[in-house]
Amino acid sequence: MNLNAISISILLPALAAGLLVTSTHVPLGMQVLARGIVFIDLAIAQIAGCGVLLADQFGFEAEGIAVQIAALAAALGGALLLTWTERIWPDVQEAVIGVVFILGATGSVLLLASNVHGSEHLRDLLVGQILWARPSRLLWAALVYAAVLFLWFGWKERLGRTGFYVLFALAVTVSVQLVGLYLVFATLIVPPLATRKMTRRRLAAAWAIGAAGYAMGLVVSTALDLPSGPVIVWVLVILSLAWYAMLAPRFAAAAAAPRATATSAAPRSRAGGRRG
Repeated sequence: MNLNAISISILLPALAAGLLVTSTHVPLGMQVLARGIVFIDLAIAQIAGCGVLLADQFGFEAEGIAVQIAALAAALGGALLLTWTERIWPDVQEAVIGVVFILGATGSVLLLASNVHGSEHLRDLLVGQILWARPSRLLWAALVYAAVLFLWFGWKERLGRTGFYVLFALAVTVSVQLVGLYLVFATLIVPPLATRKMTRRRLAAAWAIGAAGYAMGLVVSTALDLPSGPVIVWVLVILSLAWYAMLAPRFAAAAAAPRATATSAAPRSRAGGRRG
């Protein structure tokens, strides 16, 4: 597809969706990495997806409030469960998250087993339909994300474990329906991972990587007529690797400086001891 023929009315809402997801998932992703619970978003997003599919089984309208309530209730239930398991089994929390994820994933397959459009629903849940993001849904997502960011940056120290999980569940519930599970995970983990050794302006750098990944991914996927979600994931990873490679020499030099100082100080110390 020729880039000159791309409809701005399609690309701009899709880019807005990506920027909205990036705004919340990058700071939350930094906390996920710090806690060592990398796969929590996959688990909670999969549970939220089960809530969407269950509501669909009962015949509720896909864009209706009942589906949103079902998805949020399922995600909050999963979040509170993981809060409890982190408290009683902190040493195996990552394994528990993996079990919850696989239960959610297989639950989705079981819910769709008798649905003639099951494969399409499952693909939409995983890959998403970012190119078809509608302004009405974007407005709703923006309001939710604004509340999440306000609480996170204003009350972060007071939220505690439960508050973090609840905010996380709320953000992921909205995001998985907006861009799909794969992009939710990539946005949450990849930019924070690429900037993990930065001590200054890390958040701004991670936000920039996420924004550039969505923008470039949308252009490339549309130009090559490829699925947008997977292409954006690949572009995010490539940009993150390039960013890390660019800064790797600086990180190595910073790590080597204390060792060099300690090595040069050791002979002086021994010499001083002999003189004494």
